[in-house]
Amino acid sequence: MSERKKSPAWQRKEGKNPKGGLNAKGRASYNKKAKSKGNEGLKKPAPNPKTEKDKARKKSFCARMKGMKKKNTSSKTAKDPNSRINKSLRAWNC
Repeated sequence: MSERKKSPAWQRKEGKNPKGGLNAKGRASYNKKAKSKGNEGLKKPAPNPKTEKDKARKKSFCARMKGMKKKNTSSKTAKDPNSRINKSLRAWNC
C-alpha cells in the first residue's frame, strides 16, 4: 500500500477562506514553499488600509486582480458572485 502525498493546504479547501483568498493555514503553507525559493511570502489582507504602504498594496492588488478577472475568467465566472476571484475582490473592497 503506497502512501499518497497530500497537496499543500493553500491548494485544498482547508486552506481557503470562504470569503475569498486564503486563510492563515493556507498562507502559512504557501509561505513555507515560497520562502524556500527566496520569496517574501504572503501577508494577510489589508482591506481597510491605514498607512500609505497598505494603501499602495491594496491599489496594486485590486489592479492586478481586476486584470486577472478580465483575462483569465469566462463571462460566466466573471458574473458569478460566488467565484473565488469575486469573493477576493469583495474582501479587499475593490
